[in-house]
Amino acid sequence: MRRSLALSLSLVLSLFGAASAFAGAEARITGKIIDSVTKKPIPDAVVNVEAIEGKTVKQEHKVKKDGSYAIFLLDGTIRYKFVFSAPGYAPYEETMKLKIGEPNPRDIELAKPGSRSAGAAGPAVSVPVEVKVDPAVAAYNEGATLLNSGDTAGAIAKFEAAVAAKPDLAAGWMALAKANTRAKNHQKAIDAAKKALAIDDEDTDMWQVLYASYTALGDKANAAVAEKKLPANASALFNQGARLVNEGKGAEAAAAFKQAVTIDEKFARAWYELGIVYVGLGQNADARAALSKYLELEPNGKDAGTAKEMLNYVK
Repeated sequence: MRRSLALSLSLVLSLFGAASAFAGAEARITGKIIDSVTKKPIPDAVVNVEAIEGKTVKQEHKVKKDGSYAIFLLDGTIRYKFVFSAPGYAPYEETMKLKIGEPNPRDIELAKPGSRSAGAAGPAVSVPVEVKVDPAVAAYNEGATLLNSGDTAGAIAKFEAAVAAKPDLAAGWMALAKANTRAKNHQKAIDAAKKALAIDDEDTDMWQVLYASYTALGDKANAAVAEKKLPANASALFNQGARLVNEGKGAEAAAAFKQAVTIDEKFARAWYELGIVYVGLGQNADARAALSKYLELEPNGKDAGTAKEMLNYVK
């Protein structure tokens, strides 16, 4: 009974949750911050990010020694204000709405007050890196935006266009399966999920789609087959979360770790990894809660020191 309840909750969360939680709405921006005159990296530069609509998000990111930065934003459907700064340099500020599913490469040149680089239009220069957009990816991005706005029918049309343009686009088939599930087009959801699994047979979400859709259609035999493919215990969910972390899928990894601790609330390692993922997503309150729970369970654990340091970071 407990296992069935956990599976039901998992399906509700992953398939019928709030639109803003739809996988594929994440956005990222990458690039380098360099001196506008010497063209050398500025290793002590900082990028501050603040949402200017929809929700409260404030993040600070320090660049690496080579001046590079990579910022992951959980909700790519809204605009953010980016402020690029470094000691001794004039800051550069820009408001952007990032493209979902793309790296959004952007190099930033900062100048010291009073200096001007050849050809520069001001004290700081944003240097966008031109990227050729794949039509299939563009259709997928439009579909993700439509689904998050509540236009399920419009999203389905865009996802269908995406997979028509690129039949091996696994993300497109996965999104199409989830959107059709939301629209209660269960047979279409099944067809899309099977296409996705033919490309990526390890995607647990698609087995959740199949389980929910077969159940809705009254096909108990196939529902039972799909149910066997679902993570059956906290350890399996933890391993799934670890795989998603390695793939750079932070939001999905958080969902897996969260399910793991829902099944086993004393799974200390899962609480720790959940906290670390939340830090990367900029969800500081959730990070504090998860890391505090880890320290409650394992105050002298091997990761206790790191957990305490991260708690200071996310205050």
